[in-house]
Amino acid sequence: MENIKKYLNESQKSKEVEKVLGKVKELLTSDEVIEYIAVQKKPLITLSPSSIALTNKRIIFCRPKNFGVSMNFQDYLWKDIADCHMKEGIMGATFTIRLTNRGANRIDYIPKAQARKLYRYGQEREEEMSEYRRQRELENARAAAGGGIIVNTTSDQIRNSNNDNTEDSIESLKILKDLLESKLINQEEFNSKKAEILMKI
Repeated sequence: MENIKKYLNESQKSKEVEKVLGKVKELLTSDEVIEYIAVQKKPLITLSPSSIALTNKRIIFCRPKNFGVSMNFQDYLWKDIADCHMKEGIMGATFTIRLTNRGANRIDYIPKAQARKLYRYGQEREEEMSEYRRQRELENARAAAGGGIIVNTTSDQIRNSNNDNTEDSIESLKILKDLLESKLINQEEFNSKKAEILMKI
C-alpha cells in the first residue's frame, strides 16, 4: 500500500490503482518510471475500469478484457504523440491523444481532476517532444545542406563540382525556407544557416 500512495492524490481507488500498477510495472523498460495513473469512473458500477498510465517514456492505455481477468495494453512513445487533448463533461472528462501518424486514442469518464493532471503532464512532454522533433528536422536540414571537400581534381571537374554545389545549395536554401515557414527553425537560425550556404556557392 505504501508504494501506491503517491498515485492516490486525485481520489483514485487504491484497489484499482494497485491492480493497474502491478500489471504496468511488468511492462517497464530499463530507466522507465511510472509518473501517474488515472482511472476511469463510469456512472454505473464498473468492476474493471479502464485506465491511463503515464511514464517518463510513454503513455499506456489499459483496458480490461474477459471481465477483468486480463488487460489489453496500447502504448505510445512520447515522441510519437503530436497532441494531448481533454474535454470536460458533466460526468467526467475524455482524454484524447493524437499521433504524429494521424492515429488517435482516447478514454472517457476520467474524473476531471485526474484528466487535468494527465493533460498538464502531457503538455509538458509535448513541448519537450516538439523541441526534439524540431532538432531532428534541423539536423536533417543541416545534413542535406552539407558540402564536400574537393581534392586533386582538374579544372573541368572543379567547374562541374561547383555547378553541383550551386544546385545543392539552392536546394538547401529551399529546404531551409520551408523549415522557417513551418516554424521548425527561427529567423536567427535561418539567417545563420543561409549565410553558411551562400559562402559555399
